[in-house]
Amino acid sequence: MESRRCTQGRYALGLVLTVFALASLASPLRDGYTPSLDVRAMDRSVDPCEDFYEYACGGWRQSNPIPADQSGWSVYAKLHQDNLAFLRRILESLPPGASRTESEQRIGDYYAACMDVSALNRASDAPVLPMLARVRRVMRFGHLGSLIGDMHAGMGGHALFQFEAAQAFSDATKVIPYVEAGGLGLPDRDYYVENDERSQRMRSDYHAHIAKIFVLSGDAPAAAIRHANAVMRIETRLAKASLRRVDLRDPRKLDHPMSVPDLHRLAPHFQWTDYLDSRGLGSVQKINVTEPKFVKELDRVISTLPPEEVEAYLRWHVLHAAAPHLSAAFRTENFSFYGRILRGQQEEKPRWKTCVSLVDHQLGDALGREFVARVFSSEQKQATLRMTQQIEEEMRRDIAGLDWMSPVTKKEALRKLDAVVNKIGYPDRWRDYSRLQVQPDDFFGNLDRSMRFESARQMAKVGQPVDRSEWMMTPPTVNAYYDPQMNDINFPAGVLQPPLYDAALDDAPNYGDTGGTIGHELTHGFDDEGRRFDAKGNLRDWWSAEDAKAFESRAQCVVDQYAQYVVVDDIHINSQLTLGEDVADLGGLMLAYNAWKAETGRKALQPIEGFTPDQRFFIGYAQWACENTRPESERLQAKTDPHSPGRYRVNGLVVNMPEFERAFACHRGQAMVRENRCRVW
Repeated sequence: MESRRCTQGRYALGLVLTVFALASLASPLRDGYTPSLDVRAMDRSVDPCEDFYEYACGGWRQSNPIPADQSGWSVYAKLHQDNLAFLRRILESLPPGASRTESEQRIGDYYAACMDVSALNRASDAPVLPMLARVRRVMRFGHLGSLIGDMHAGMGGHALFQFEAAQAFSDATKVIPYVEAGGLGLPDRDYYVENDERSQRMRSDYHAHIAKIFVLSGDAPAAAIRHANAVMRIETRLAKASLRRVDLRDPRKLDHPMSVPDLHRLAPHFQWTDYLDSRGLGSVQKINVTEPKFVKELDRVISTLPPEEVEAYLRWHVLHAAAPHLSAAFRTENFSFYGRILRGQQEEKPRWKTCVSLVDHQLGDALGREFVARVFSSEQKQATLRMTQQIEEEMRRDIAGLDWMSPVTKKEALRKLDAVVNKIGYPDRWRDYSRLQVQPDDFFGNLDRSMRFESARQMAKVGQPVDRSEWMMTPPTVNAYYDPQMNDINFPAGVLQPPLYDAALDDAPNYGDTGGTIGHELTHGFDDEGRRFDAKGNLRDWWSAEDAKAFESRAQCVVDQYAQYVVVDDIHINSQLTLGEDVADLGGLMLAYNAWKAETGRKALQPIEGFTPDQRFFIGYAQWACENTRPESERLQAKTDPHSPGRYRVNGLVVNMPEFERAFACHRGQAMVRENRCRVW
C-alpha cells in the first residue's frame, strides 16, 4: 500500500497531469502530433448543453479503445506511455562500454539486468529464500522487531505496518518517524469488511491467489490453504482496526506524537527498540503514531495468535512484495490477480515498460538528467513559471474579494499564498547515487539494494533540517502535485509538453488546460485538507470559527453534488473522499478563466475552427479528461481514488459556471445548467 501521508495532485495512479511545454517537444517525445484542442476528438452530434464531456471527448473515446495491457486509457495515459518509450530510447542508446559515464553505466546496467528475463526464470524464487529462512528462524527464536525493520528497509514487503520519515505536523521544520497503518495485500480496508457479493468474491479470489503463491513457493496444497486462511484472518483484523480513507483526509486524526517509551506501552509485545536500531534510529526521541488503535491491534495479533499463523503472514508479505520480480510462474500469478481480476487488464505489460519504470523509480534523478538534457530548456521553465505566477496573482485577487471570509482570515490566506514555492521541471540539486552498487547480472539484488539505499536516505533525514528543495517526483514523471507541509507546487519536466500545452495554438485552450491545472494545484492549499496547514506547513487552525463554517457550507454543496454521480453499476462517487480534488478542479478552472480574461481582455479575439474563444477555453479544458476505463478498474477507483472520474471532472465543473452557460448559449432545464451552483474559491 502507498503511504497514507500522500501529497495532492490532479490525477491518480501515476497516469498524469498538469502543466506545459513548447511545441518543439512534440518531435522528440511523441510519434505523432496531437494538439491541445483536437477537433477530431469531439462528437459534435452531442448537444454540449446536455453532455459537454461527450461533446468534447466522444470522438476520442470511440477511436481510442483500451490497450490490452492497460486497465484504462486516456489522453494522459498515452502521454505517460510516450514518455516511457522515450526513456526506453535513452536507455537503449547509451554509449557502449567504457565510453559511458558512471551515471550512464549505473542506469544502463540496471535496465539490462531487469531485461534479462531468462536469468529471472532460472532463479525462480531463489532471491527470496534467505528472507523466508530468516522468517522461520525468527518465529522460533525471537527478534521480530529486527526482522520487520530489515523487511521494511529492502525487498521484504511492508508487513504489519508502514514506517516513514516525514515532517512533523506541528512543526514542519522537523523530520520525525511515522508509524502508520498498513500490512494489507488488498488495496483498501473496505475490501475486508464489506459483505456485498462482489466484495466476498474478491476476498475469495484473493485467498485463492495467496494459496497459489504459497504452492509456487513449495507448500503442499493443503498447507497453502491453511496458510492463506491465516493471512486472511490477520489482514482482516488489521483492516478493521484501520481508519477509512475519508478519515485519512483529516490530518488532525493522524497527529499522535509520542515518546518511544509511550510506543512501547502502546504495543509492548513488539520490540520497537530493535526495530528502530535496524532502521538506524536508535537515538530517536519522538514518533508520530498516526493510528494508535491500529497499533494496539497489531500488538494483539502478534501476541495472541499462534506463531505459525504469524509466520505464514510474514512469509506471504515477503512473497507478495517479490512476486512481480521473480520467475515467470510468480509474475503470471501476480498479474492474474492484481492485473486481470482487480483491474481488468487483459495482458501483462511488455517487459521493457516494467524495466523503464523501475529505473525511473529507483534512479530517477540519474535518468531524469538524461531526459531533461534532451527535452527541457530554460525557456520552457521560464514560460511555465510565468503562467504559474499569473494564476497566483488571480488567486490573490480572488481571496481579497471573497465576501464570505473575514479580513483576519484573508490576511492569513494571502500570507500562505505568498509563501507558495513554485518548482518547475527538475530539482536544483541532482541526487548522488555513487554509493549504490548496481550490477548488470543481478536484477533482484539491484532492486533490493536500491530500496535499501533510498530507505537509508529517508531515515537519515530524521533530526536534520528539512530540505525544502527536495522533490517527491522524478523529472520524467507525468504528474504534478501540491505538498501541504512544504507549501509548494511541483511540475516535473515529464508533463511539460503537448498536448497539455501547445505553443502553436491560441491562449484559450492553453489556459483551459494548463491554467486549470496550475489553479488546481494552488487550490489544494485551501481545500478541505490543505486549509488546515499554515504558510509554514504547520498543522494549525488559522481560520475564525465563522469563516470555517462558511467554508464547510460551500464545500458541502460540492459533496452533495458529486454524491449524485454514478461511477459504475450502482456505485456512486464517494464525494467525501473526492472533495479535495473536486474543490481543486472547480477552483482551478475558475481561476484559469479569470486569468485568461485578464491576460487577453484588451485583445480582439476571433473564432477559430468554428469555435469562439470562450468555447475553445472550455473544450481545451475538457479534452485533458478524455478516457476509457475498464469496469474492474472503475470499481477499484471508486473505493480508493480521491479523484472523480473524468466525465464528472468536466461536467461537474461546467454546471457551476455561468461563463460556460453563456459560451454555449445553454438555458435552464438543460443538463449542463445547475440551478444551485457551487463555488468555494
